[in-house]
Amino acid sequence: MNEEQIIKSLAALANQVRLRVFRVLVVAGAQGLTPSILAEQLGVAATALSFHLKELSNAGLVTQERIGRNLIYRADFARMNGVLGYLTDNCCEGAGCELKPDACCPANNQAC
Repeated sequence: MNEEQIIKSLAALANQVRLRVFRVLVVAGAQGLTPSILAEQLGVAATALSFHLKELSNAGLVTQERIGRNLIYRADFARMNGVLGYLTDNCCEGAGCELKPDACCPANNQAC
């Protein structure tokens, strides 16, 4: 992925409703969801949801498929993995990035 694609994807997710939509679609998995189910689950008006789905689709983060009279939206996991891969590529100067048990952990109030 190139920088422009990464920026477009991250910009699309930099909105509370779109982030929530994407996360619900991730949970739904390959089955995907219709806009009406998404609107109901998220408590978002259909017109607003349509706008947000369009933005996510334009960023390549969701796919749309027509099955009969229904549109099914799905998270594009390959695209999201590409974004994550870009962000973590070459992290930790090539060393393993796993947190060691004795490493600093503010959540556990451990000293660094």
